[in-house]
Amino acid sequence: MSEEIQTGLIRISDDVVSTIAGLAALETPGIAAMSGGISEGLAKRLSGKNVQKGVSVEVGQLEAAIDLRIIVNYGSKIQEVCRDLQQNVREAVENMTGLSVVEVNVKVEGVAFREEEKEIHLDEAHRVK
Repeated sequence: MSEEIQTGLIRISDDVVSTIAGLAALETPGIAAMSGGISEGLAKRLSGKNVQKGVSVEVGQLEAAIDLRIIVNYGSKIQEVCRDLQQNVREAVENMTGLSVVEVNVKVEGVAFREEEKEIHLDEAHRVK
């Protein structure tokens, strides 16, 4: 996003929008984790960039489109979780950036059972910081 004001130009990075969307997604009830996928892991290795796991964004000057890859908790109503997810991400990005979110696409890539959910969070907790 860029906006001309009297003091200069404001630009919001794709990485910023990606981080906001990812955090809003993880705060949504029923979401166990974000799904990284093979291509994202390859992109991290090749570019050296810290790519937000499971989130892809396209940011224009006034609008943003967001793609999310998620893992839901077993027993959750997937349709309801995804609808809540879309709403939470849209509101968070629009409120924090002023961009108009034109679409939030969700791809459910897995279902986490209780043991898997704990393993996912343990794996993330043991990363070097």
